[in-house]
Amino acid sequence: MNEQEIVKQSLLEIFEKNGYLDTHLMTQRHFEHIGNEIEKKSGILISGTTIRRLSNGEFSRMPQTATLNAIATYLDFKNWQEYKLSLQSKKNETGAGVEGRTPENRSRGSVYFGLGLLAVVVSIITYSTYSAKNQLGHLEKVTFSAHKNTINDLPNTVVFNYNVDDVAADSFFVQQSWDKNRRIRIYKNNHTVTDIYYEPGYHIAKLIANDSVIKTIDVSIPTDKWFFYANEYKARYKTEYIKTDHFIKNGSLALSRDDLLNNNVEIDENKIYLYSYFPSHLEVSSDNYTLKTRVRMKEIRNNLCSYIALEVYCQRFFMVIKSTPKGCANEAALLFAEKVFGGKQNDMASIAYDVTRWNDVELVVKNKHVLIKINGKECFSTNYLNSGKLITGLSFISNGLCEIDKVDLTGLDGTVVYKSEFGEE
Repeated sequence: MNEQEIVKQSLLEIFEKNGYLDTHLMTQRHFEHIGNEIEKKSGILISGTTIRRLSNGEFSRMPQTATLNAIATYLDFKNWQEYKLSLQSKKNETGAGVEGRTPENRSRGSVYFGLGLLAVVVSIITYSTYSAKNQLGHLEKVTFSAHKNTINDLPNTVVFNYNVDDVAADSFFVQQSWDKNRRIRIYKNNHTVTDIYYEPGYHIAKLIANDSVIKTIDVSIPTDKWFFYANEYKARYKTEYIKTDHFIKNGSLALSRDDLLNNNVEIDENKIYLYSYFPSHLEVSSDNYTLKTRVRMKEIRNNLCSYIALEVYCQRFFMVIKSTPKGCANEAALLFAEKVFGGKQNDMASIAYDVTRWNDVELVVKNKHVLIKINGKECFSTNYLNSGKLITGLSFISNGLCEIDKVDLTGLDGTVVYKSEFGEE
């Protein structure tokens, strides 16, 4: 394999991991999605146009080192050189090139944060679009169900029951959510497997044969209260719960440095902090609602680009407003169903603000039309096509500690998901 062929092969591996088994069926949006997936793990954005060109071998000289290292990082290698050495090592061991890799040995996917959180919905939509289901046979005999060992505790062990005995495939997996890191191997003639959910929310578990999603089921782990946790700002992150009885401070929903230290959360590491609320009863349509909030964040370490992301979770999609200071607007982002607006491809200055000061943010969704207001000023609007069904929860996500003065998340008919002005304790 020459260098050009290795570049093409590495991208084909990434395409496969994201469910694209036939590159001829990929559109520009799919190549942009791959670029976002690579960015969320490596911090380096490769444009969809570049990815299309490299995957087709349309280059006469090697890409920049940063581009190659970003591809290698996505495949869980430190750099491009290490990736190439691994291919040579496998060739020496097996007598085959990279094509000889088995599904178990291929590197696994990554989690979302930063702009990469926008790729989640696209991954959900497209993961199985081009799968080879018609080659698997007897899918009508497949069963897939789940139940929780506890009501809604966290962590929560979920028991999956399945039957894939009549499916013609080489490998089977259960994936607990959109996150491909949360995938476990299962086997024919074994009909039960358990897995642990560490985070609350409305998850879509997948039953996978080879690279095809053959069944999905919903797994809901609500909180019915505010739940706080931190994650490392890395692909292979770990969840750290932040437990406190005193999260109302000076009339705001807030955490402090002491709360982190009391829970042994290392404040000098690069982390993201999540304040999440997931109700047990789902009543409000994600196509018709309003979210009004007043929010700011306090830095706990030196972040060059601080941000606050407001995320409304839905049964099938995520809706996200990620705001930064104007100087960092290329890292701002919006997501509404299939509509993705990243700061590197769009001018997102209209939704940027000083996140360390109090700001009023309002999101109005009416019949799949989105309107965003910041401090009373209309700053962005768009339409989307695909319904996310019901609202399942809300999160404030930041690389600092948010302070939230009020939250009003209601349906247009007045049905309340959550409403509070966080009076004194």
